[in-house]
This record gives sequence, structure tokens and C-alpha cells, in this order.
Amino acid sequence: MDTGTALTASRMPKRRPLPLHGKARHGACLAAVMDKFIEIFSLQAGFAEMVIRGTTMYWVLYALLRISGRRDMGSLGMADMLVLVLVADAAGNAMSGDSYSMGDGIIVVATIVGWSYVLDRMAYYVPALRRVLEPQRVCLIKSGRVLASGLKREHITRSELMEQLRLKGVANLAQVERAYLEATGEFSVIRAAGAAATGPSTLEEDGQSD
Repeated sequence: MDTGTALTASRMPKRRPLPLHGKARHGACLAAVMDKFIEIFSLQAGFAEMVIRGTTMYWVLYALLRISGRRDMGSLGMADMLVLVLVADAAGNAMSGDSYSMGDGIIVVATIVGWSYVLDRMAYYVPALRRVLEPQRVCLIKSGRVLASGLKREHITRSELMEQLRLKGVANLAQVERAYLEATGEFSVIRAAGAAATGPSTLEEDGQSD
């Protein structure tokens, strides 16, 4: 190549790379999406570690909630909501560790749901195990008489009991044949047939009436 040809070639504008069109652009976008998908769902802590973390926290929280009992008879107060939020936050950090992978999170959630499923089936097929895993119902009122032993066992005040009776539309204790705190924490009432509208009023608040 002589000098004139070289100068002419150097003055020619450089060709820009042609933009991707059609299938080429589609393939590049798909590859980028797949790379991001793999990055999000790739395991950081590992399958075994997430299963162990999920299993440990499930049983620890299960034992703590089982010991704490059914304090609020099917309802949640402000203190209980605060406890739930703090427990959920602490348990979430303990279960996930330093992992931000969705794959690790899915493993933990699947472990917790799996244990719940297993316990439900075991409690169904083994009634003796159900009595250990779930609290039994407690009788609070029998034939219109409040059972102090039942209230003491579940740490329920007389005011809370009367509140639940009023919510059930019970005006006085004579209308109640049986009242139970169920295993779920719900309050159930069996009304007395043909009961007279006499007896202690449910408006009582720890011995005081309004």
C-alpha cells in the first residue's frame, strides 16, 4: 500500500457497529434477564443451612408460644402485636442470616410450612400427640358458677371473662350452662335451657357492678 492510499484510507470515516436488530437484540435481552434471575435466586447460605435455621426457629417459637398459653382468648392486644412484630423481625434475621437470596428465603418458608403440615397430619392420626401439641379446652363457667381454678390456670381476670360473656350477648351468669376457653383461644358459651333472668350480672367488673 503506497502513501497516497494510506492517507486516503485514514481520512475515510470509521464505520460504527451496526445496532442489534430482531433476533439478535431479543437474544441479548433474554440473556440479561436470565443472568439477573439466576443472580436473585442463587443460593448464598446453602440448602442445608437454611433448612436447619428454619427448623430450629420453628420449634423454638412453637415451644415459646405453647408455654405462653392463650392469654387473650382469641384476640390480640397492643402488647401482643408488639411481641409478634419483634419476634417476627428477630426470627427473620436469625433464619436468613446474612443471605439476601430469594432462593434461601424460599427454602426457609418451605421448611416452616412443611413442619406445620407434618404436625397437622401427625396430630390427626395420633390423638395422643395432639394433646401434647395443642392445649386442651378449659372450663371457666359451670352451671352459672365461675370456676376460679380455670381462671387461675389461664391467668384470666373476672373482668375479662365478663367482657367475653357480654360480647356473646349474655346478660347474667344464670343463662350459662358451660363456658370454655377453647384450644384455639376462642371463647365458647353453652346457654342454659329456660334459664331465669336472675343471677350475677355480666356487668360486674371484679366484684363491682355498673
